[in-house]
Amino acid sequence: MSQSFVAPLAALIEAFQQLPGVGPKTAQRYAFYMLQASEEKTHRLIAGLQDAKAHVHECTHCHQWSVTSPCGICTDVQRSDTILCVVEAPQDVYALERTQAFKGKYHVLGGVLSPMDGIGPDTLNIRTLLDRVQALCQTHGNQAIEVLFALPPSTQGEMTSLYMARQLKPYEVKVTRIAYGLPVGGDLDYADQLTLSRALEGRQLLL
Repeated sequence: MSQSFVAPLAALIEAFQQLPGVGPKTAQRYAFYMLQASEEKTHRLIAGLQDAKAHVHECTHCHQWSVTSPCGICTDVQRSDTILCVVEAPQDVYALERTQAFKGKYHVLGGVLSPMDGIGPDTLNIRTLLDRVQALCQTHGNQAIEVLFALPPSTQGEMTSLYMARQLKPYEVKVTRIAYGLPVGGDLDYADQLTLSRALEGRQLLL
């Protein structure tokens, strides 16, 4: 009979398994590494997690991670107010920012529509997006506003983009999506900068 892990080690392994993409074997490797790591490395990891949890919060405007609210991008007067790039998750903002090709502002939906997983319109940051678009239309005029969807090129991402395009239709704004230079099923966070830049430059009208 194989020996089971002692309770504290088993709990640590289980904690690592909560991370996305981490299976039992990888969780074990992480746990064993941390047990063998120096006190300095351990304290640095713990301090980093605690500091991030204490100071990084969701921007009330765009829903990306920030230490201030509104965040630096939302308050940057050098960026265009007339184009909003809609992404699935906060990490997508960082991926697009690395390209230095987008000079507008962002809106994080917090996911994509997935009825099988119980993710519907009320679960996502859709209401705040529509409110932002309405406010922008009142300031700049409907025809001056563009909403660019940079959602994953997956079935759920496509469904979400089309659903949102219908929701935005009454506002008579320009609705576009990034070009399909990305592999189907891929994540923005893993795409290289050149691919993302070309996807932004080649954006297409949606509906």
